[in-house]
Amino acid sequence: MKDFRQSLFHPLAVDAAQDIPEQFTFPFYYTPHALSIMAAKELQSYLETQTDFDHNFGLNPAQTGLQIGKMFGVMVVQDAQGHLGYLAAFSGKLAEKNFINGFVATVYDTLDTEGFYKKGEAQLNALNAEIETLEAQGEIATAQLQLANYKKASEMELKAFKETIKIKKKERQLKRTHALQTMDATAYDVLLEALRKESVFYHYRLKDLKQDWTSKIALAETQLQSYLEPISHKKEARAALSAKLQKRLHEQYRFLNANGQIKDLLAIFKPTKTPTPPAGSGECAAPKLFQYAYENALQPIAMAEFWWGASPKSEVRQHKQFYPSCRSKCEPILGHMMQGLQVEANPIDQIPEYKAPLDIVYEDDYLLLVNKPHEFLSVPGKQVTASVLTRMRDYLPKAKGPLLVHRLDMSTSGLLLVAKNEKTHKNLQKQFITRTIKKRYVALLDGELTTTSGVIDLPLRVDLDHRPQQLVCYEHGKPAQTRYEVVGVEKGKTRIHFYPITGRTHQLRVHAAHVNGLHTAIVGDDLYGTKGTRLHLHAEALSFEHPVTQELLTITCKAPF
Repeated sequence: MKDFRQSLFHPLAVDAAQDIPEQFTFPFYYTPHALSIMAAKELQSYLETQTDFDHNFGLNPAQTGLQIGKMFGVMVVQDAQGHLGYLAAFSGKLAEKNFINGFVATVYDTLDTEGFYKKGEAQLNALNAEIETLEAQGEIATAQLQLANYKKASEMELKAFKETIKIKKKERQLKRTHALQTMDATAYDVLLEALRKESVFYHYRLKDLKQDWTSKIALAETQLQSYLEPISHKKEARAALSAKLQKRLHEQYRFLNANGQIKDLLAIFKPTKTPTPPAGSGECAAPKLFQYAYENALQPIAMAEFWWGASPKSEVRQHKQFYPSCRSKCEPILGHMMQGLQVEANPIDQIPEYKAPLDIVYEDDYLLLVNKPHEFLSVPGKQVTASVLTRMRDYLPKAKGPLLVHRLDMSTSGLLLVAKNEKTHKNLQKQFITRTIKKRYVALLDGELTTTSGVIDLPLRVDLDHRPQQLVCYEHGKPAQTRYEVVGVEKGKTRIHFYPITGRTHQLRVHAAHVNGLHTAIVGDDLYGTKGTRLHLHAEALSFEHPVTQELLTITCKAPF
């Protein structure tokens, strides 16, 4: 293999008749072009043997240091003479560097020690150190304890004195009652005056006590504030410096597009739902590749990004697997950078219309079960309205209520339960909530398992950078459990039954693909595995109690794969 470090334009040895795509890759949902695969394999071959940098990808058990897998990108480009080659880039930093020979550079070097960012970072670090020193002062803890003690003592003494006042009040009442029966008028008047003075005494004594404690507490608060105020000022200065530094940094990330127009991050994100660019925006591989291509008059032809390293604990990432660009950071940036390019249409928007009648597996006067086709929505989407729900509304024009009792992912085929009236819907929905309805899915996994059965327990939440994908999160994820049983192995693929205990979005797909799940993606999974003709996941059986007859129904619908 040629020396990867010699150039940033890596020539591709291709046949003159090599098919060159007419449109650039749609980066958020794609099947890698043959040229991109060729470039990726060459880059992967370099990564397997290189000694130019030291980074622990988690692939070598003997290597020490923090394990961090990386997204790498390749962009096939054509120069002015018509020669094909590719550019390579990595996301973020690699081996704590922004510049590695053979890879295109970052748009702005945040690691430049003479640059404003590193100098500003040093100022922030100095402020952080000053704040930590101030917060560690023993006087603060002493003042906080003093204030807490005063407040507690105040509460206890006032409570006790108020109890004394109640007791004294009762005693005065008894004295008045007794005196009224035993004393003459003159003596009684003298007693009343004495009791009144006693009442006034306790009233003012309580008032004085409150004022005394208020003064003590105010003094303690002032003392504490005298220690906290400098810290508050330092934190305000830190926040102002951080905001200024971040704004200036965002202004340095200036991106070209195919029309020669330039926009910085602030301008790019301004019209989006998150006008403040997310952390790390512009540091992914794709923007780096586009920027270098435009700056050097190279025509972008195709692109692909792949994961290199051990699988992380949250996202589903497999070594050497191709993945789309992230949406939260890259979608606005690439939306600008691809202007002027002929780009493939979003395949998701090109879903072929399903015109055949839906297959109704079971039907009676109260409910029905329909076999939902794969790549067909359960309910209408933002762009696509055709769905099982719209079909059912046409099929059951007199039916009342929400109709669909549950949903399936668009890519999943199989049984969907439909209620013809509100009472039936409510009953069936309750069975889902109480988990008395039993579901069985059949799937084909892209590999062989070492276990035959078990339970997967991995909490899930949406991946904010890659919607609608899900990731494993023990801090914010919702509980998700799946029981499974292996049915058999067919030509290196595992046929399996899934019994979901919970019903989270993409639950079976993530539990199959994740490193702490089965670590074997479902065949054809375009989000967590390798895209194919279809997702080999089918809702095959449903068992439930009929809402009217109370009969236990088990309806099956054989998988088409």
